[in-house]
Amino acid sequence: MRFQLNYKSGKPVYLQLVDQVKSAAASGAVQPGEPLPSIRPLAEELRVNRNTVAKAYAELESQRVIETVAGKGCFLRASSSPFRKEVRLKLVGEELDEAVVQAHHLQIAKTEFLRLAEERFDAFEEKRARAANT
Repeated sequence: MRFQLNYKSGKPVYLQLVDQVKSAAASGAVQPGEPLPSIRPLAEELRVNRNTVAKAYAELESQRVIETVAGKGCFLRASSSPFRKEVRLKLVGEELDEAVVQAHHLQIAKTEFLRLAEERFDAFEEKRARAANT
């Protein structure tokens, strides 16, 4: 798993790591049970403080994306959500609200926004299918 950090994005590095692990898990690039890189070597590779990586892993564990096994490391969990469907829909709805506001400020029309969302969803599903076939 390769991480790419953007120090100019304004988004904290640990959240960038969280998002990238979640994206890799959702796309199938990382399979349940696969180990994540150890904190110290990953921090050295990315040239960030170990606490930054540890904070990202703690956040991922609190979101039930990964699990830590004492003495063995952190592993991707199976993708069963602990939330009921209505809670999952509410969480996604909140993210969509932010995207809609951003689209409004960037003067993106509703039809363009929906087309873009559909294209992104389809591309994501294709990427996931390719990862499942490898």
